[in-house]
Amino acid sequence: MKLLLVEDNERVSRFVRKGLTEAGHTVDHADNGRDGMYHAVSESYDAIIMDRLLPGGIDGLAIVETLRQGGNRVPILILSALDGVDDRILGLKSGGDDYLVKPFAFGELLARLDALLRRAQPQAVETTLTLGDLSVDMLAHKVTRAGKPVALQPREFKLLEYLLRHANQVVTRTMLLENVWDYHFDPQTNVIDVHISKLRQKIDAGFATPLLRTVRNAGYMLTDQP
Repeated sequence: MKLLLVEDNERVSRFVRKGLTEAGHTVDHADNGRDGMYHAVSESYDAIIMDRLLPGGIDGLAIVETLRQGGNRVPILILSALDGVDDRILGLKSGGDDYLVKPFAFGELLARLDALLRRAQPQAVETTLTLGDLSVDMLAHKVTRAGKPVALQPREFKLLEYLLRHANQVVTRTMLLENVWDYHFDPQTNVIDVHISKLRQKIDAGFATPLLRTVRNAGYMLTDQP
């Protein structure tokens, strides 16, 4: 990752840069607020490590606020010797994503930075669920098995989606009641049995390998394993 470190303490900056470089990151460094502001607004970084108290007429929080006001959402880890609760709150309210108090262990800084970078990564949206020859298009709400369309009612579709997301695992009645029907109690009805029976008919009838199986005294499993 390409990182910006804005830190005026030579010992701290040398220590942090060495560790980050050894961890495989590329690090730009500024030792005052004016240069830190210039780098932050003119370059693109994966994350910024920002000291609060800086020489140069611009403090760290001013840089953070300027970035946020300009719509820059780069993850920012604030470093500071100011350890009061109000100081941490101010740092986070100014736009910092995390706040680390000096002195600190480099391992903690790296772990916090890694967490910020993970949260900043775009999450892939899963639009298709598959198991064997069974496929569910989540966007179009279409189900096919071996290329043949399977027509499902909304509740049956939700039931199949949940079973697919837990494929090859035993799914209990309680899990289905809570996650498919939003019941947090057992209504003592056969609603699950009825829907499982209908779903089994629709996805398994006419195929040599059944996918939806009942696990005696446990629940149900969607699997293509023997």
